[in-house]
Amino acid sequence: MDIPPDGCGPLAGITVVALEQAVSAPLCTRTLGDFGARVVKIEHPRGGDFARYYDDVVHGQAAHFVWLNRGKESVALDVKDPGGSAVLHRLLERADVLVSNLAPGATAKLGIARDDLAARHPGLIAVEIDGYGSGGPLSGKRAYDLLVQAESGACAITGVAGAPAKPGPPMADACTGLYAALSIMASLVGAGRGRQSGAAVSVSMFDTMTEMMGYALNYTRHSGIDQEPVGMGSPAVAPYGAYRTADGHTVVLGTTNDREWQRLARELIDRPDLADDPRYRDNPGRVAHRAVLDEAIAAWCAGQAMADVQRGADAVGIGNSRYNTPGDVVAHPHLAARDRWRTVDSPGGPIPALLPPPVVDGWEPPMGPIPALGAHTDAVLAELGYTAPEITALRASGAVGGGDPA
Repeated sequence: MDIPPDGCGPLAGITVVALEQAVSAPLCTRTLGDFGARVVKIEHPRGGDFARYYDDVVHGQAAHFVWLNRGKESVALDVKDPGGSAVLHRLLERADVLVSNLAPGATAKLGIARDDLAARHPGLIAVEIDGYGSGGPLSGKRAYDLLVQAESGACAITGVAGAPAKPGPPMADACTGLYAALSIMASLVGAGRGRQSGAAVSVSMFDTMTEMMGYALNYTRHSGIDQEPVGMGSPAVAPYGAYRTADGHTVVLGTTNDREWQRLARELIDRPDLADDPRYRDNPGRVAHRAVLDEAIAAWCAGQAMADVQRGADAVGIGNSRYNTPGDVVAHPHLAARDRWRTVDSPGGPIPALLPPPVVDGWEPPMGPIPALGAHTDAVLAELGYTAPEITALRASGAVGGGDPA
């Protein structure tokens, strides 16, 4: 593959082939693209990534898809077709990384499982994202974000007692995708230091979520207690929660140690009696009496304007924030002041997009356009050495395609 010019990020010159759907693998590969990698997204000619059609709110495009797929090249390819499979393997001959999150057993059926790739493309870093990992009773099950969050216990510690909830962001998908990207970067570093160039990596959503459950699992394993969720709070520390203010907003106040508690009680809400009470001297005591402390803080906040609560909390060193809706965050002044929004092109027209979280001196992420289904098929096939008549024949056979379905 052609190597991009210098200044395109630390992964410039790395080509990633993606057999991906939905969220986990697309976030992995978009993250690699944010660091300068070239990402070639393989999509079925009839439909493509099903996340394209979850909704149509972004100028006719789905919010999930535009979030996860900027800057990628879309190649419409039926990898089950012999001609399409040949194109895929020719592409893999020139690629550095393959990322997939297909249904259980799909890579074996396609001839791109671990052993197949080790024999045919020995230098390739191959990362397979799956639901439950191999060797267990759940290994063959389909896995989606909600299903894995429920299976891993995450829903049981979210919401309130008696009303469990799914964490709002797709935590299983997103964290798995980021672990996969981290694994790829580690493998690339190892290859650059002369270690084995190829690598086979598997990352499961269930393993990722049980890792994210680390505190809760450790607590339960060693105490025998399943902690109940406390809504906008934490079962681990108190006081820590959300409180309504006099002007109709909600402030979130948090303490993480005994010194902060003393400052909150004495200097913020003017309750030295609470600060002196031995029942609340340490965090276990405050957790045990959470309701009493929450009532006292809520009563104080109810008599204060939001700005006054935050000003006072900042002055005495108490962590605080404002409870915001997504609409509030879209217009958040902190994002505007730090110039975090960019405009990217898409088939439906220009759209705003947030910069990725890492801020690296000397370069900015490419923030490329959202691809239409199959928009890069002909260009990539020509780059691989296919002639125009050969591409026409592949399209006539159904092995390749291009353009969104009617």
